[in-house]
Amino acid sequence: MNKQTTFFLFLLWSMLGLNIAWAQSFHSNKIVAHRGAWKHTGAPQNSLASLQEAIKLGCVGSEFDIRMTKDEVLVINHDAHYEGMDIEQTDFAELRKKPLKNGEQLPTLEEYLKAGKKQKKTMLVAEIKPSPAGKERAALLAEKVVKTVHKLKAQKWVVYISFDYDILKKVRELDTKAKLQYLNGNISAAQLKADNIGGADYHFSVFQKDEEWLTKAQQEGITTNAWTVNDTTLIDYFLGRGIDYITTDEPEKALKHDALFAKTKWKLVGGDEFNYAGLPNAAKWGYDVGGNGWGNNELQFYTEADTSNAVVKNGILTITARKQKHENRDYTSARLVTRDKGEWKYGRIEIKAKLPKGRGTWPAIWMLGNDIKQVGWPKCGEIDIMEHVGYDPDTLVGTIHTQAYNHVKGTQKSKKIFIKNPYTEFHIYAIDWTSEKMDFLLDGKVYLSIPNEHKTTNEWPFDKPHYLLLNIAVGGNWGGAKGIDETVFPAKMEVDYVRVYQ
Repeated sequence: MNKQTTFFLFLLWSMLGLNIAWAQSFHSNKIVAHRGAWKHTGAPQNSLASLQEAIKLGCVGSEFDIRMTKDEVLVINHDAHYEGMDIEQTDFAELRKKPLKNGEQLPTLEEYLKAGKKQKKTMLVAEIKPSPAGKERAALLAEKVVKTVHKLKAQKWVVYISFDYDILKKVRELDTKAKLQYLNGNISAAQLKADNIGGADYHFSVFQKDEEWLTKAQQEGITTNAWTVNDTTLIDYFLGRGIDYITTDEPEKALKHDALFAKTKWKLVGGDEFNYAGLPNAAKWGYDVGGNGWGNNELQFYTEADTSNAVVKNGILTITARKQKHENRDYTSARLVTRDKGEWKYGRIEIKAKLPKGRGTWPAIWMLGNDIKQVGWPKCGEIDIMEHVGYDPDTLVGTIHTQAYNHVKGTQKSKKIFIKNPYTEFHIYAIDWTSEKMDFLLDGKVYLSIPNEHKTTNEWPFDKPHYLLLNIAVGGNWGGAKGIDETVFPAKMEVDYVRVYQ
């Protein structure tokens, strides 16, 4: 092999290597800025300024919307109207006379792509809007968008998305290598694959209602993206589910959560979103049943599979304590348990709930060691993620009980804190549990941290699986210490979700 041939091959391999590196050069996070990053800066949506801010933040993608003027100029704007003018019925020059609120001119697709191409880390997620004029004009718009992308050699940056399935099919016809994601939420992963549409960019509720959707998409090789997710607990949910991308109006917050999940490698391994109706899911929940006082002289009878005491409706689990005679008790309630169905050692256990109000109520969200039948209480270990007694309003108590530290001896490790509006607003009660410590959190903030002293299981019986319990007790040694107000019944604890990350 002569020197000239060797040099040519070296140059060829270098170019191939550059292309491979380029294809993998976008940010590794999952966060797409919806219409750019604008909310925290006040920049106009879909502006070059919002694009630049998304790039500055380090988002993997910045989404924007494309429409076509009367004289067939492609412009970036979400709504069909701009400054009171119908974009499709107005010439570009007329639209251009009205600047954006930051002084920018209404950007064209060409200007937007040129600005985006100045960097190599943030994808340009181009939403081609359906046309009110019908399919023929929508197809023309799709054709002009693809032509512009190719003219500027911007293919590597661009992901095409649309609510119009025919638009995406048109793009595929024009560019066999284009990255496509469908927005409308009504096509299965298998059908997307069959139609060579590589991604589902669906409203987050689609993925929430069908917990198998993401799994099916992964099996079919379909990319998944949830829009528009601004609630950080929902961002965590989808990061834990292993979604590919999340589109959000608040990328600066979402990026922090993405970084945490990338570091901890947390996955959602258990829980319930309650996206069904009727009795709690029997595959996830069982019941403690009876009216024996439960070791605390409680006054309720816990029923089994009774919708008057435990029911799921409109995405919420409601546990209700009632003034209702049943067998030997004057009150009924429910105690749901995950015993033998969901038991976990370590992780973040997180419950979003609204509490019942009233003297005599004693709601609790707590955990017990799964060896309780063998070793008994308190050797099994008890973790009280949230306890509240009605005579002590607006308070939350987090506690552990062990053989060495428990309320019988008065040695339990515990802390009581103020909580604002627990009866009218949902709050997030959680623990972060590792082999080294137990952190108790209210709405994401640690208020109690209990270290592992590395002595014996009498002090730390928390290196084994525990199961979860949700209940409302009535009266009892603690809950009934100042009597019972019978006018507060029925008393309800509402649970939005239970999530377990490991």
